[in-house]
Amino acid sequence: MSVVLLQQQYGERIDAVLSRTLHELDELAPELKAAMEYGLLQGGKRVRPMLVYASGELLGNASPRALDAAAAAVECIHAYSLIHDDLPAMDNDDLRRGKPTVHKAFDEATAILAGDALQTLAFELLSRQWDDGLDAGRRLRMVQELARASGYAGMCGGQALDMQSEGKLIDQSRLETLHRHKTGALIRAAVRLGALCARDLDEAHLNALSRYAEAIGLAFQVQDDILDITTDTQTLGKTRGKDLVQQKSTYPALLGLDGARQLAQQLYQQSLAALAEIPYPTHTLEAFAHYIVKREF
Repeated sequence: MSVVLLQQQYGERIDAVLSRTLHELDELAPELKAAMEYGLLQGGKRVRPMLVYASGELLGNASPRALDAAAAAVECIHAYSLIHDDLPAMDNDDLRRGKPTVHKAFDEATAILAGDALQTLAFELLSRQWDDGLDAGRRLRMVQELARASGYAGMCGGQALDMQSEGKLIDQSRLETLHRHKTGALIRAAVRLGALCARDLDEAHLNALSRYAEAIGLAFQVQDDILDITTDTQTLGKTRGKDLVQQKSTYPALLGLDGARQLAQQLYQQSLAALAEIPYPTHTLEAFAHYIVKREF
């Protein structure tokens, strides 16, 4: 099945789960709920939920309810991070997915609260009793996985490094450290959460999936840097050339455009090598890896 069809299939599934989850919230604070919905359901590539589904289904014996909860939790964390990243105190962006950012559509205070609420909703989803066949130990492990990926040791730490590096020339090693945390940690968590939904989990297979995820997580950011200078704002759905304006170090700036593309290809090959260690049909995850380095928005 092509990635386009997979995106449609998994995208429709996760959108239904997310819509149902928000619908279940009461009307305590309607404007906040509307901002959460705006930030969560305004499109997007849904790469992280798709990786949850693909890795869980690859290993088999994964409860659909567990996969839905994990996929929704990861996307809630991703949406919260985008809402906060766009704020004036962070990246100060007015456009996301071709539409006004949450703080522009509502206001800054509501945007902050919407991000906070989506973050906590993610952990509520993972810890809720879903009758999915997972024991408490496995569920706790999943909560810890997402917490680490989204906190100091992951996404938040990476964002701090990114902010500290603005206007400075940093080397490739530090840039990779930054992006393995800011972008890669949540992609790695998505793959691992899907695998952790499988009742019969081989740790060797989980380790191979982790190496796959680390490679595509960094490749995703390399391709983002390439697109920031080669694609127009309308296609990107966000402001083109923002990295240059904010004087951020990027892979094209460090390696040149051809060098950045070569690095993306090297990471793609690393991801395939990791998948080769898993004795199951991995064509779906292979297709996602190819999509990540070839996407145009």
